Amino acid sequence: MLAGWHVQSWIAALLGIQLLFPGTGQGTGTGPSPRPFDRQAERDRMVNDQIVARGVKDPAVIEALRWIPRHRFVLEAEAEMAYEDRPLPIGYEQTISQPYIVAFMTEALQLQGKKKVLEIGTGSGYQAAVLATIVHQVFTIEIVEPLAERAAGTLKEVGCDNVTVRTGDGYQGWPEEAPFDGIIVTAASDHVPKPLLEQLAIGGRLILPIGKFQQDLVVIRRTEKGYEQTTVLPVAFVPMTGEAQGQTPP
Repeated sequence: MLAGWHVQSWIAALLGIQLLFPGTGQGTGTGPSPRPFDRQAERDRMVNDQIVARGVKDPAVIEALRWIPRHRFVLEAEAEMAYEDRPLPIGYEQTISQPYIVAFMTEALQLQGKKKVLEIGTGSGYQAAVLATIVHQVFTIEIVEPLAERAAGTLKEVGCDNVTVRTGDGYQGWPEEAPFDGIIVTAASDHVPKPLLEQLAIGGRLILPIGKFQQDLVVIRRTEKGYEQTTVLPVAFVPMTGEAQGQTPP
């Protein structure tokens, strides 16, 4: 397993968010300074006890969780609980997923060597930050504008300059940037949005929670011949809003 100051400096050198909001143009950043964030001991315990101990093995995912300061992505009132094994409210009836789920979903995408990922449901921005330490580009869409703006600001503060944040309904994906090597959906739908399937690159993976009251994480891999679907884990996510709510499952 990679660990320690040298890996963190290496990740810092790779990090980079491009902020994109309607009417404001694009911003640039210089990446995080090559130093550990505060509360490192708590992150180390979180990774050891909640991530590694529960079977996550991908070194890049493990180091991303060890590096990204989750307490920067939660509300001030929840900051003391930032490294507990639980989701936390972030306002607007949304939550930040528990660290294990973030790690599990990221590992399931099998992103080594991949270039571009789409996230539907930015929320706090924490999942996007984790992805940003692993891949070249992250594009993320959040339907709640204040959350999108807050997440973009937090991502900029921690130096993730390779993430582009958009406010809007993620059901149709981001066609002008497709295809994506990985797509991650952090809100539950009762069906798989067809536009996301179409925007997945050959060999790429889509992971999302499917179901209303009882949900399962589903991984879909696109092949030359079609799509392969696997159910991997029971979960509980907030529902996807917007266009997804008016669609009839195929």
